[in-house]
Amino acid sequence: MTRFSLLDLVPVVEGGTVAQSLANAADLARHAETLGYQRYWVAEHHGMRGIASAATAVVIGYIAAATSRIRVGAGGIMLPNHAPLVIAEQFGTLDALFPGRIDLGLGRAPGSDQRVARAMRRTLETDPNAFPQDVMELQSYFADDGRTGIAATPGAGANVPLWILGSSTFGAQLAAALGLPYAFASHFAPDALDAALAIYRRDFRPSAQLAKPHAMAGFNVFAAETDEEAELLASSQQQSFVALRTGNPRQLPPPVAGYRAGLGAQGASILDHVLQCSAVGSPATVARQTAAFIERTGVDEVMVASAIYDHEARKRSLAITAEVMSGLTVPA
Repeated sequence: MTRFSLLDLVPVVEGGTVAQSLANAADLARHAETLGYQRYWVAEHHGMRGIASAATAVVIGYIAAATSRIRVGAGGIMLPNHAPLVIAEQFGTLDALFPGRIDLGLGRAPGSDQRVARAMRRTLETDPNAFPQDVMELQSYFADDGRTGIAATPGAGANVPLWILGSSTFGAQLAAALGLPYAFASHFAPDALDAALAIYRRDFRPSAQLAKPHAMAGFNVFAAETDEEAELLASSQQQSFVALRTGNPRQLPPPVAGYRAGLGAQGASILDHVLQCSAVGSPATVARQTAAFIERTGVDEVMVASAIYDHEARKRSLAITAEVMSGLTVPA
């Protein structure tokens, strides 16, 4: 059976509140747990009115407390925004509270624009090219091997699996060199997906954490009883992507019938590019499109992503997706 997990950006809908979004996230995680999702991840974004997961470690703790079995983690923490020691302490604390259930995905993007990045870091002298060194420093804190001369408390000896995230071949090269699992952000940046997976598998070196490559890819799924209903549900995220890519980010809007058909050439081009890795439709349509994605990529795990305005419709979409995924097999 194909492993399947959930990425939740904790969307704030138009007319809603952050408190409501966080409550929905906990409910969604409990629902995903009952449906057999492997893990539930939230991601670090800053300065975005439509995303409520900026304090990522805090949200992870809240979600882990609301569930009992599902793995909970970051997809991911943007490490250039933080000192590795601080992340070791945060996730060491989470591991102490929820042992054996915490994942830590690491990315090198800012999760914001340059103005917001400056507000977070106070200086932009942090070098994104130092990301590999930061990852290895973080590994050292968890291993408590003495290389840094500092014992992370909490953090030393914590059982927190690290993942490398990416939307280019850089992350694939790093994950392969360090022998870590790799997650590609194909749900919004699909261009380098095939090349990144090929590099990761070709160059992978076994490590203490992982004996063989483990690749995950993001995949948008909007599932409903009919193709028409699913297309309607997907229009909320489509509107958000167009708004973001044209410099007008917004909260998640209500669905609009016929939205995509009414877009001009620029908007249609944005969606055709950004949402290449998607399944939208009835159970049969989603099964066909998802199977094609798995056959193409050979990924070990699919990270399902979707932002749906109506919470109950989103839960139904996750249930259909779980049923579909349970009937698919990982390619040899």
